[in-house]
Amino acid sequence: MGDGAAGLGPVAIVDDDASVRHALQRLLASVGIDSVTESSGAAFLESPELHQVDCLILDVHLPGLSGMDVLSRVREAATKLPVVLMTGRYDTDFASEAIVAGASAVLRKPFDESGLFSALEAATGCTVAH
Repeated sequence: MGDGAAGLGPVAIVDDDASVRHALQRLLASVGIDSVTESSGAAFLESPELHQVDCLILDVHLPGLSGMDVLSRVREAATKLPVVLMTGRYDTDFASEAIVAGASAVLRKPFDESGLFSALEAATGCTVAH
């Protein structure tokens, strides 16, 4: 893993909502975690960050490739990258489907910082100081 204050290296944040990306980036920075952002799943998959981050925080509802499509492609690339999905349309059937598909955790929007930090800890095994 990386050398951030939490023992966690850079985290990628993929969300089409710029305010969500920036808020999550500021929140992670407040606990010493660097992050990179992309506004679409396709942009993330084409970026070098795919192989340079320790975790991916991924919105499910994206234009073009959905978060589930991106998760599938990340898994097809045989990467073990931990993926935390975010969705505003959460239900237990979807959460179960996402975990089976390879997500490490599923967060229901809106979530608080402790929910995010707990999901990151579960996904990566790193302690996030909060």
